[in-house]
Amino acid sequence: MRYFFALIALALAQTGIAAHATPPAMDWEIGPIIRGQNYSLNMPLAPMQTEGGWAFNFPNSTKADGHVHYVTFDPGSLRNASLIRVRYRVDARQGTRFVPQEDSHRPGTVSLFFQRRGDNWSARGRYALYRWYAPAHTVQEIAPGIHEMTVRLDDPAWGSVVGGIKAGDRPRAFERSLANASRVGLVFGSTAARGHGVYATAPASFELLDFEIR
Repeated sequence: MRYFFALIALALAQTGIAAHATPPAMDWEIGPIIRGQNYSLNMPLAPMQTEGGWAFNFPNSTKADGHVHYVTFDPGSLRNASLIRVRYRVDARQGTRFVPQEDSHRPGTVSLFFQRRGDNWSARGRYALYRWYAPAHTVQEIAPGIHEMTVRLDDPAWGSVVGGIKAGDRPRAFERSLANASRVGLVFGSTAARGHGVYATAPASFELLDFEIR
């Protein structure tokens, strides 16, 4: 574990990284799009621009009406980044449920994710270490109101797409993924299936207020 912290700290110390402002809505993709198929069923390809960030409406009523999975952009290398801070607002009337389309008995969640360039989405062989999901303690249930999450990139509890593999177990693979990042952003699903999609049971919206990489 100490080795993991030392390795990431060395990478962060090599050069500083300035905080990045939230990219405009057109730079974000609602997906993922894998071999031509967009898994965010009945969603636009990009969120709507707002005064401070961007927004989208959750598909509502039933699973068949659609679901949102990933909302990401290309940040370039994250080699020298130390944390990601997010502020967002959810608007929904009282009693609205946010339902994971694969785990409908669980609460819907939102969390952070990044992906190494060149991933083929198979999660096999070396690609098992190309997608990383934020530590479990940072996952948030989707609920009305303004929320904030801050996730450190030197936290050894980041988990790979293959369950049970943590960044602290494979520090060099994690560092290479940071250095060669191609997507970063938010994933919607459940604690059991982070990016497998969420819909709402009534009209509801998600607005990103700030997305800062430091």
